[in-house]
Amino acid sequence: MKFFNKKWMAPLAISLLLVGCSDGEQKATNDTDSKTNSTEESGPYTVVDDRGQEVTFEEVPEKIVSLQPSNTEILFELGVGDQIIGASEYDTYPEEALKIERVTDSMTVNTERIIELNPDVVFAYTTGEEAQIDQLESAGLKVFVIQSATSINDVYGDIEQMAEVMGVEEEGKQVVEDIQSQIAAVQEKTKSIEQKKKVYFEISPAPDIWSIGSGTFQQEMIEAAGVENIYADQQGWFAVTEEDLITRNPEAIVSTVNYIEDPKGEILAREGWSTISAVQNKEVYLLNADIMDRPGPRIGEAVEMIAQTIYPELFNE
Repeated sequence: MKFFNKKWMAPLAISLLLVGCSDGEQKATNDTDSKTNSTEESGPYTVVDDRGQEVTFEEVPEKIVSLQPSNTEILFELGVGDQIIGASEYDTYPEEALKIERVTDSMTVNTERIIELNPDVVFAYTTGEEAQIDQLESAGLKVFVIQSATSINDVYGDIEQMAEVMGVEEEGKQVVEDIQSQIAAVQEKTKSIEQKKKVYFEISPAPDIWSIGSGTFQQEMIEAAGVENIYADQQGWFAVTEEDLITRNPEAIVSTVNYIEDPKGEILAREGWSTISAVQNKEVYLLNADIMDRPGPRIGEAVEMIAQTIYPELFNE
């Protein structure tokens, strides 16, 4: 079970809005047992959130506020997205999410407006302010906290938890199975690779360069795609020194930076980077940050995107 843990890194406020820390395998196991009363039975039912808090519902929620884009995507994938009445500024997928009223910019939550909307459940997240969650609960709202996933199993657990809250357990199981099948199909294509390609993943550009290492769900996606992250020996999200990166000499570079002009061109033009194999061979790629950085139902698509980008020949057969 993942418990409430406030974690925020200012340099990554744009590229990594949605990260936390947890033990994914344990969460996936405990989440299966978290509901004490099945929604298939009549009467109240209880689901345990990632604070370890028991949240009891008299009936299945009809009106939802979602404070995190990945949770919004999960709700739509579960077939209950049309019940969301409040979302974040960054809820861009699916297209229907763009029409939902904005109640947070992911750093500041408009608690007054949420209270006015009077939702049956608020799906909050662990990078939010505890005080804001307390304020919503003090107003009598049901707040269910999902800690942002740091493993693929965490994502499965999040889907199952939210499916339990919304009374759509079977849909949740199907979503998880679909993701697993998508990842398995990619691994079938990449299993013949004898030498994995060494890749550097950039999530924040110069001058404050950041990358990702182990203990992140992105690292698990990279591994599932049959790719070697040159910083797998590092933990979490961290600042990169250019000297070290040049020494590690990646064969390809992947960026998810989406808030500067021409991120790919900026990397190729960096002073001193001309000795890097990826730059020499112009193997620098820009991938969709919303897909790559959100721990939601599109992680299977993210795994396929990484593999297809690095090993295009395997997908042209």
